[in-house]
Amino acid sequence: MVFYDYEVFKHDWLVVALDMVTQTKHVIINDCEELKRFHQEHKNDIWVGFNNVHYDQYIHKSILYELDPKECNDFIISKGKAGYQFSNLFKDTKMINYDVMLRTDRGLKAFEGFLGNNIKETDVPFNIDRKLTAAEIEQTVFYCTHDVEQTVQVFMRRYDEFNAMMYFIKHFKLPLNYLEKTKSQLTAIILGGNRKGKTFNDEFDFPILDCIQLSKYKYIADWYKKPENKNYECRQENVIVAGVEHTFSWGGGHGAIPKYHDDGVFMIADVTAYYPSLQMKYHFGYRVMDRPENFEFIHQSNIKFKYAGDKKARLPFKIMDNAISGQMKQKSSALYDPMSNNSICVNGQMLLLDLIEHLEPYVDLIQNNTDGIVFKVRDYDKDFDIIDDIVYEWEQRTGMKMDFDTFFGEIYQKDVNNYLLVDHETGAVKSKGEYIKKLSDLDYDLPILNKALVDYMVKHISIETTILNCNDLKEFQMIRKISSKYSTILHGGYWENYKAINPSSGRLKTFTRFVGDRKTIKERCIRIFASTDLNDGGLWKVKGVDKIEKLEGTPTHSFIYNDNVNGVKVPTKLDKQWYINTAKDRLKAFGVCV
Repeated sequence: MVFYDYEVFKHDWLVVALDMVTQTKHVIINDCEELKRFHQEHKNDIWVGFNNVHYDQYIHKSILYELDPKECNDFIISKGKAGYQFSNLFKDTKMINYDVMLRTDRGLKAFEGFLGNNIKETDVPFNIDRKLTAAEIEQTVFYCTHDVEQTVQVFMRRYDEFNAMMYFIKHFKLPLNYLEKTKSQLTAIILGGNRKGKTFNDEFDFPILDCIQLSKYKYIADWYKKPENKNYECRQENVIVAGVEHTFSWGGGHGAIPKYHDDGVFMIADVTAYYPSLQMKYHFGYRVMDRPENFEFIHQSNIKFKYAGDKKARLPFKIMDNAISGQMKQKSSALYDPMSNNSICVNGQMLLLDLIEHLEPYVDLIQNNTDGIVFKVRDYDKDFDIIDDIVYEWEQRTGMKMDFDTFFGEIYQKDVNNYLLVDHETGAVKSKGEYIKKLSDLDYDLPILNKALVDYMVKHISIETTILNCNDLKEFQMIRKISSKYSTILHGGYWENYKAINPSSGRLKTFTRFVGDRKTIKERCIRIFASTDLNDGGLWKVKGVDKIEKLEGTPTHSFIYNDNVNGVKVPTKLDKQWYINTAKDRLKAFGVCV
């Protein structure tokens, strides 16, 4: 494996490559012949980068063919073109690329920030209109090396994604250069996606499954059959199901009691691999698959290893199984089949609605979401067997398999996507949502707040105790990155109102203006902390010439620390009270005031 990254200027280019087999670093600067030799030595290796599939590989190929890498850079960056369009020669170059970047990522710098590493940017501008000096080359090599090393760290934390791709490429005997494809593209190939050249005019003409038994809530299913509702903008809002307000749309349905906290006996009923199970049971999407048996192999293996408790063996199948049904709504996919996608989404929710209708006399619904429901059992000793029989009958009738978790304890719920259940007898915890999930190294943003909320909910430790007893600065970090719509970040300054004569009316009018000392931050991704120092100003992002907006979620007084923060202790000016107040505000959203 070779991890690599390019930096391109008008009159210079360089690449830093880390050979993971020999554990050596190669730096090539403006030397086309050396790059050709290096490429020849590693042409059978896997080249790994961050956004390299869309950028770096084409810079690499342009240099191999002695084309201008700056022109290729501008073709991709400034003109927004696909790199392969720059030259027909590129297709003749053997190069196996694997991209660590996913479509939902905010960029490598954000990951570096979450990891607690240095996120400072180089002082060398990329639009410099001359040859770089020796010092500028040295600095660029330093920062480029840092980015390659960070890519290695991200790759290691995402190794399961790579392993899943490799497993299926080997199993189905596909070319190794298919590593360059996304999971969705690879899945479409494995399943024999055949939508190309086919036209279907039945997007909304899907069946409501005969196994669904609705009475009280049948009108919700009937809504989908009315011609006036066959539009993705239409939805059923404020629908009361089992006492809980719901919304039903073409993407499915959901409902939850907001700001809810209670104790008792609670059950989570999740359908096992729900959408893929529906797809296989009722053959949704099979008409755009030449090899549906491959889908069934993937799905059945996912289920088999789940119940065998073999997480390692299951993981590739779980990743791929979950990547399938969503492609039926992607027009670019060879598995594009919106009717089948609608069939899964609508019938999936109607089946759960069916279950809720039958359970309603015995439980209090807490929430209903895509693949499961949470409810409180009114009389566990009296009604558990009845509930179990209802679910068993539903499983036999629908062909789905339900997983149960029972909690004798408490629930905290903000909304349908944020809840925590704790069993006070066993200590078991089930949680979902940004505010209470266990943060990974690649989304380590305001971790002290998540810890404070979970400590309070699970152990009844006060918010103040958790935050005041923590002296690791990294736990308080907030990572913010501005998008390409914004030109820069400002630190300091404020908006003030002032009165002046309106030239158009000649009358006194109140205007606003941005004033005060402020500093332009060269980085687009920064690490932020709340400050007790009133001289530390707020943070703003600049759009266009003079449109200044608050950097979302940031404190009124902040300090920036873009160096490596791992192992750094909190300074005296860290405003822990801001974190305490923010944590309590979040806790209120779960129905608890402290």
